[in-house]
Amino acid sequence: MYEIKKYTAILFTACCLLALPAQAKKLTIIYVPLDNRPVCDAYVQQTMAAVGCNIIMPPEKYIAGHDNSGDAEAICSWLQHKAPKADAAVISSDSLIYGGLVASRTHQIPVETLNKRLKNLHDLETSLPIKLYVFSTIMRTPYTSSGNVEPEYYSKLGPAIFTYSQLLDKGEQNKLSLLERLKKQALERNLPRRELKDWLDRRKKNLNVNHELTIMARGNRFHYLAIGKDDNAALSATHMEARSISRNTFDIPDKKFQILPGVDQLGLLLLTRAYNEANGVTPAVYPLYSRGAGPSTLPQYSDTRLQDSVPQQITAAGAKKATNISSADLVLALNTPENGIMQDTTAGSNQFFASPANKDFILNLTKQLNAGLKVSLADVSYSNGADNGFMDALARSGQVERLTAYNGWNTADNTIGFAIAQGILSVAMSPQQSNKLMRQRIIDDWYYQSNARNRMIEFFRQKGRENLRYNLGKANEEVLKQVTSDCQNLARKYSITHDTAFKLSFPWNRLFEIDVEIKK
Repeated sequence: MYEIKKYTAILFTACCLLALPAQAKKLTIIYVPLDNRPVCDAYVQQTMAAVGCNIIMPPEKYIAGHDNSGDAEAICSWLQHKAPKADAAVISSDSLIYGGLVASRTHQIPVETLNKRLKNLHDLETSLPIKLYVFSTIMRTPYTSSGNVEPEYYSKLGPAIFTYSQLLDKGEQNKLSLLERLKKQALERNLPRRELKDWLDRRKKNLNVNHELTIMARGNRFHYLAIGKDDNAALSATHMEARSISRNTFDIPDKKFQILPGVDQLGLLLLTRAYNEANGVTPAVYPLYSRGAGPSTLPQYSDTRLQDSVPQQITAAGAKKATNISSADLVLALNTPENGIMQDTTAGSNQFFASPANKDFILNLTKQLNAGLKVSLADVSYSNGADNGFMDALARSGQVERLTAYNGWNTADNTIGFAIAQGILSVAMSPQQSNKLMRQRIIDDWYYQSNARNRMIEFFRQKGRENLRYNLGKANEEVLKQVTSDCQNLARKYSITHDTAFKLSFPWNRLFEIDVEIKK
């Protein structure tokens, strides 16, 4: 019986390897990121380098950072005149039009300048005659926001503006009750007129830019266009504007254009798509959910249930959804909240003990791994970090090392996009390379985001210095020393990271993200 199982596993693994050609092409791809955060920049480059892909980016000084917007004109000029020869280009249109993601929410760029930059992007196909994969964003609608990533007034007016946007969305669908109509009128009277106009005008500019991009996609100026819905909700201005774009693009096939939930994962997703298309492969991905609500889960910061968003992201990666697990090149395992209600990783329930649902899913994953399946884990039971109880039990069971990839960062859509991309690309990586990427994400998403960061946030709260989380200032070195110690203590507890040497840094001088550099 053992020999039969062993033979079956070997045969299945051999079939999976057929998802990529025997000798994958050595590609050079131009990449213009949203900004220089690790999830858009360093982590993306490292993932593509692991499959032998040469990523060429504009000069660093042109790319948006934590205290500066990118130089949109310089990036465009570089693409037109100085970019080296490449097989394809993956481009953030926000970087070419606004100067980056944060700039897209805060800019005061005149319409004439936006139109000029749109024309430059339209003409890029002529000066850069390669496959252009472009991704844009629909301006987000957060409930609250701090840390200079929105206009200054949003820190105070955010909740009221968010409520107003919900009523706008509902009104556009002719679903407002009498009480809601009166509430909308009251908000219009009481919200500061100048600030509300500023917010609405910028949204209008953003929507017009995205409509123009879809016209370019329809006219084959791009090989593929993705528009990402930044942080939003089922009722929000972002949701309303996505609906407007959808009405005008219903006839464009998804092989040319998609609207997707999430933004920060799009750079890696589109690079994966370019890689798959260049190698002539369409990997089959099978979503496997933990028990409970599973695919019907509506994540935080999203307007799309997983049953719809997961297939959309699989398509965006240049892959297809497998009809059954036995025909899959990759199993996308999704750890979801059993009751379908997603909370932040700071929730009191995120403790180091496994639930019955956690244990049941670990048994299921073990079964798939024993069958020789490649499994990429998207840990989306909580937002902004890992499920402590699930990951502790999974690591102690010895199954983490057997995974193809792991992700558990930021929003569910961000996590899933990276899990799809890194899972697919792992077929062309050495075991050492894929293991290194997985250890990086475990240190970032589990040790830091779900534990070290949250302990530091609580410490700041107790000291009455909560704003430090958005700008560490002179506390950077001291805070970094503490979170590094916390992460190292956790790393030593688990075999997957026991001997890992790593260095942490705060690239945007805030607690929200770190850069994890694996030394060995």
